[in-house]
Amino acid sequence: MGMQTGAHIVWDWNGTLFHDNDAIIRATNAAFAELGLAAITLEQYRALYCVPVPKFYERLMGRLPTEAEWEVMDATFQRHYTEHRVRCGLTDGAVELLAGWRSAGRSQSILSMYGHDELVPLVKGLGIETHFIRVDGRTGPSGGSKAEHMVRHLAELALAGVEPARTVVIGDAADDAVAARHVGAGAVLYTGGSHSRASLEVVGVPVVDTLGEAVAEAARLAA
Repeated sequence: MGMQTGAHIVWDWNGTLFHDNDAIIRATNAAFAELGLAAITLEQYRALYCVPVPKFYERLMGRLPTEAEWEVMDATFQRHYTEHRVRCGLTDGAVELLAGWRSAGRSQSILSMYGHDELVPLVKGLGIETHFIRVDGRTGPSGGSKAEHMVRHLAELALAGVEPARTVVIGDAADDAVAARHVGAGAVLYTGGSHSRASLEVVGVPVVDTLGEAVAEAARLAA
């Protein structure tokens, strides 16, 4: 692919392009059960979820998990998530939106905190990898924030001519907007994933209920 001149979308994966709320809540509750914590509902999850993830566990436990607890919870979460993920698919309308953005001559990429080695085959298996100039998952330990990954991602995109000022991050978490701000990109937050509308609206970027609205907003912001 040649040099990019127009608007660019950096897509978040979990809870944004990939509709995996059910797998996430089941895996979270499996991790809680390991420590004898009560199960939570999706509504509770969306009201309380934050990154880094140990901070989210602190909100529920009343203290930060110990290193040993975190390792058990993280391993349990990953195992159960992988098991339940197979029943999840792309968010409604995602395929058409990805194809439309690309056919308009614009570029897009994925940046996710999901493990890179799991993410790449999943994107490929869903038949959408040709829409992206880069797909980057997390390569270090889990539990961190997205901002440092965004710096590396944008540095790689710059080689293809993508400019931060014409880049918009679409995600379902406050962390996506923080990461965008960190590199001078725009952001649009989508309410269909891991955060409630109320927790997204305090961030100060556009908040939308569908991916279609998110793409329209991204086109406006990047113009």
